[in-house]
Amino acid sequence: MDIILDQNQLRSFAGAQDDRFVLFGFLNVYKPEGITSHDVVAKLRRVTKIKQIGHTGTLDPFAEGVLPVCIGKATRLIEFLNDDKEYIATVQFGANTDTYDMEGKITDQFDKKVTKDEIEKALFDFEGEISQMPPVYSAIKINGKKLYDYAREGKNVEIKPRNVKIYKINLLDFDENKQKAKILVGCSKGTYIRSIAFDLGVKLNCGGYLTNLVRTKAGMFCIENSVKLEDLSSCEIVGQNLINPLDVLELPKVEIDALEHKKVIQGQVLENKSALSNGFLILIYNNKIDAVAYVDGDKIKVKKVFV
Repeated sequence: MDIILDQNQLRSFAGAQDDRFVLFGFLNVYKPEGITSHDVVAKLRRVTKIKQIGHTGTLDPFAEGVLPVCIGKATRLIEFLNDDKEYIATVQFGANTDTYDMEGKITDQFDKKVTKDEIEKALFDFEGEISQMPPVYSAIKINGKKLYDYAREGKNVEIKPRNVKIYKINLLDFDENKQKAKILVGCSKGTYIRSIAFDLGVKLNCGGYLTNLVRTKAGMFCIENSVKLEDLSSCEIVGQNLINPLDVLELPKVEIDALEHKKVIQGQVLENKSALSNGFLILIYNNKIDAVAYVDGDKIKVKKVFV
């Protein structure tokens, strides 16, 4: 999946401009605990001198793990990436906090002790599509203002539940003496693992909050192939760890010829020679992404051009 390029190849991979590398692709960054996702982007902007960099989904400061980052025009491909996530969450039973994690203030304490069997039985109810109430300390906006800003001001606002999908949720380990569980969660975009910890505590009538969270997977990006942020210390190293979008975008791919390439540049409609009747696809010319387009009956209409 990773593309290893030397200096000359880096220039030919996406072209050159202003005597600098013009990088185009994805990075599978391992975000360390204690910094924001924006901090990761800011560091990579400093290293590469490229402003057009963005991540594909916020990872809380106390959490660590996979944070896909888009470099250059690859930021225009974020909406086409698989949004499913996978986490390993450590839940401490016996108390609740106002943030649903270890950084908050304890609001309730419980004497009840739970067992491994009770936890495993309770987890079954979290599988499938569930309605979840987001934490009051979250970045969701209501009337243009983030929830955690309301919470810090001591103001109460109406929070509506959200439907999310839990594809799998398994107990990996449980320390009965410490009342601490390690849980694997595979879920859809927008799922709050902190809310799962809190809701699990409610269901077991023992309280619960997150003490550790590791994102092990985001779409096609896995923790085994991630690169530590501290190792991405130069533009060349960033380029060497770039992932070709063609390797991770799960859209149909269609090769086009020189005449069709010219039409794409001019924004013209192409004849649909594929077997697709609808949906998005990637147009490829000379082994590179020419455009993202969508099928409309017997026509292919260009949505985003990358040349």
